[in-house]
Amino acid sequence: MAAHPAPPAEEQGDGLRRSLGFRDLVVYGLLFIAPMAPVGVFGTLDAKSHGAVALVYVIATIAMAFTAFSYAQMVRVAPKAGSVFTYARVALGEGPGFIAGWMAMLDYVLIPAVAYLFSGIAMNALVPSVSRWVWTALAVVLTTFLNLWGVRAAARVGFAVLAMEIVVLLVFIGSAIVVIVRDGTERGWLSPLTGDGSRGAFELSAVVGAVSVAVLSYLGFDAIVSFAEEVTGGSEKVAKAVLFCLALAGVLFIAQTYLVALIEPVSSAQLAAEPVKQGSAFYDAIDVSVGGWLHDLVAVSKAIGAAFAALAGQAAAGRLIFAMARERRLPKALARTDSGVPRVALLSAAVITLVAAVWAARRDNGLDQLVSVVDIGALTAFVLLHASVVGWFVVRRGSGTFSWWRHLLIPVLGAAITVAVIVEASGTAQVVGAIWLAVGLAVLVGQRGRVVGGGT
Repeated sequence: MAAHPAPPAEEQGDGLRRSLGFRDLVVYGLLFIAPMAPVGVFGTLDAKSHGAVALVYVIATIAMAFTAFSYAQMVRVAPKAGSVFTYARVALGEGPGFIAGWMAMLDYVLIPAVAYLFSGIAMNALVPSVSRWVWTALAVVLTTFLNLWGVRAAARVGFAVLAMEIVVLLVFIGSAIVVIVRDGTERGWLSPLTGDGSRGAFELSAVVGAVSVAVLSYLGFDAIVSFAEEVTGGSEKVAKAVLFCLALAGVLFIAQTYLVALIEPVSSAQLAAEPVKQGSAFYDAIDVSVGGWLHDLVAVSKAIGAAFAALAGQAAAGRLIFAMARERRLPKALARTDSGVPRVALLSAAVITLVAAVWAARRDNGLDQLVSVVDIGALTAFVLLHASVVGWFVVRRGSGTFSWWRHLLIPVLGAAITVAVIVEASGTAQVVGAIWLAVGLAVLVGQRGRVVGGGT
């Protein structure tokens, strides 16, 4: 086999059916990200950034734009299922391609587990008589059924759920504006961008430290490229959907964190001194300023939205597994399709996710353990994504006209930002990521050994 496979032709679908439009791609991306993703981490970011939480999301959006831009470059080169596995395989070779897919698999399989667990926790809070692991398992079963039904059907249901989440977000924004006009702000108008002053002067280092946490809110927009073989209209539509989804998510994140910071009665210094309050800071601010009804509305929206964020993640995981199996990097049976749906790969991803989510739901510290490891796989894959852009356009001069800023400057800066985020990750996440990488390298060596032994 050649060290650098040629980019696959767009018309080679290998069983996947083209039925998605631009709106469907954006729906999947926003579902995976979740329009109100900052709700759970607002208090942590507010404490870390000394109150400059909106600025944190401004910088995080810019930082993630480098990764989105690299995805847009590579989906045009290799418009196939498999995401970064396909891109690294084409640009860097079989070995790096496998490792990119292997590391992304850690993220794609476990992020849905976290989302399912969020849904189970929220439903358990509303109906305490039913254990959270039961709610978690039910969410897995429901969304798996929709994914097996087909990508188009899942996108339609997902659009309805996303519309509900957007409506709830708009209700929050409207309510916050009414409160601000009626009662004034708790903090200064510029404080979400400059800090609330409760811990002295503005500190850029504190904001940068918070950005390393905030970028994790965006993970999921990259799932859009997993559907490259199922979109009508070509890879250009996928590239535009990736960039549009990230930009829209950034606007939503900045707007909601700016408004909630203005009505937050607790200072960033108090949140830093009492970490137990950080997780509920967003809800607490709503309770005090608007009322419990909005608290409950946001909670229900998060419960439903989390389950469908997992739906999008599970769909992306299934397509990554399908693509790796099609290239004989995973068991061949996982590459089977049925009526254009990779059902075997989807069921495999669902089983792994179900086990991880239910296991975590039955443990008091299960959520912390899951959250600590899910992101390291995606971040490592992002580094290989940026390397793929350089490898294809700069080293191989594979296609198109070379642009020093699109094909060298942006991916190099993007890789540097991603490495910085990895360095800031928890020790547990780094250890798990290193172990997962070591296992992947062992599998790769074993596969090469079988190839040599078989004489192929």
